[in-house]
Amino acid sequence: MTQAPVIDDLRTRLDATLGGAARAWLDQATAEAAAHRGRPARSQTPTWELRFAEAGRRCGQDHADAVRVLLLHAAEADPATLARLYGQGTAAERRAVLLALPHLVRGPEALPLVADALRTNDTRLVAAAVGPYAARHLTPHDWRHAVLKCLFTGVPVDAVAELDRRATDDAELARMLGDYAGERTAAGRTVPGDLHRVLALTATAAPSAAVAAPAPATPSTGEEQES
Repeated sequence: MTQAPVIDDLRTRLDATLGGAARAWLDQATAEAAAHRGRPARSQTPTWELRFAEAGRRCGQDHADAVRVLLLHAAEADPATLARLYGQGTAAERRAVLLALPHLVRGPEALPLVADALRTNDTRLVAAAVGPYAARHLTPHDWRHAVLKCLFTGVPVDAVAELDRRATDDAELARMLGDYAGERTAAGRTVPGDLHRVLALTATAAPSAAVAAPAPATPSTGEEQES
């Protein structure tokens, strides 16, 4: 599964911002990844996977996500490869795998990676996990809990792909939000401001006594970014 315009846009932006040495490295790395398409798995790590790991050092941390997504796309990484790279990767490498899922996996095969990311308190992983792939494949139950996870950890709900579509008229989500707000209010804690935004989308009123005035929540520190 590919989304060529998105991938082409990533490459165009990288070509416009990377220095000459980094662009040359990216050209070579993507060529190595493309040359590996369809090859059977071997005991020796493919060269392009080594390039995937060193993307931050070669192209800079600000561009590492985009570079890694391009490499995964060039290699046409299958779910097994994505799961392996995720499992053995740093937090930054795992984030790139999550960001690449909507470009590479048509079905729900990669949902275990999303579920794993949502079990962490790394806000960057959580934000990557609730993107278009999750919007397309998470069950209603799991998607609602993903939204709550964003509220728990301070991830802005702007990160949740297709929030408007999936939250609209969701009475169960409204109930869960009301319960969460009530628990925080009873404990003397602030209610995340984003909760009110999501609650409004559900088009179902939560108990007014349970929802306190919005106040910004403090994001979780999470794991530090790795190259």
